[in-house]
Amino acid sequence: MKRIHLFEFEDLSWFPSFLRNYGTDFLQFMANFFDIYPGIVPILKKGLEKGETLHILDLASGGGGGWKTLGGHLKKKVPGLRVTLSDFYPNLEAFKSMKGYDNEVFDYYSESLNALDVPKEIKGLRTQFLSFHHFKPKDARHLLQNAVNSQAPIAIFEIQQRDLSHFIKALFSPISVLLTAPFIRPFKIGRMIFTYLIPLVPLFVWWDGVISVLRTYTFDEIHQLTENLEKGEAYKWESGKTKKGPLTITYTLGYPK
Repeated sequence: MKRIHLFEFEDLSWFPSFLRNYGTDFLQFMANFFDIYPGIVPILKKGLEKGETLHILDLASGGGGGWKTLGGHLKKKVPGLRVTLSDFYPNLEAFKSMKGYDNEVFDYYSESLNALDVPKEIKGLRTQFLSFHHFKPKDARHLLQNAVNSQAPIAIFEIQQRDLSHFIKALFSPISVLLTAPFIRPFKIGRMIFTYLIPLVPLFVWWDGVISVLRTYTFDEIHQLTENLEKGEAYKWESGKTKKGPLTITYTLGYPK
């Protein structure tokens, strides 16, 4: 299946922030309710060790993703762990909720942070969950080059792959939105209105989910992005898969040799 970079609503600057937040809240709920990330703990631990750091800078955090459960797993293996959430369109309510959940681990940037140009002074392992596919090849390479220039380890994770089975699964994503909306906290009447009465949330989650599959990079494509980076020979890149039940999580980890 050829990679196709069509638009996703949550990337558009004019898209209402409250709808974008309802979508990222849904993804956050699903990731934590099903606790999908325990299998990546060794990968994150390795990235932290290679970077000689206890700090994770999570880029394009959305609503916080699976960090509520993942942070609990990881801090058992990494005492002193700190995770800073960030986004180009920060969901501050979700970020504050994460900090309130465990302020010893979580913090956040309240201002917009561009994953393409992270300042060198922000140290730590950079992570991206379900967000690398949002970048066109030129920007994706720029993002990786920025990490290399800063000598920052980086770990990229996706739960969808660009194949027919994941495309079919994405077609049914609105069902999950309809089933979970009443259980997402904090409860919001607006979420109910725009899920059931005016179903914009399931429609945009459906569209963005399908397009995410079409945008997702294969391991070969990521290798092509990394092999021509300036000073790339000073970095080691590893890719692979972990499983949680029927779910396959792909990862790429890069760190200074």
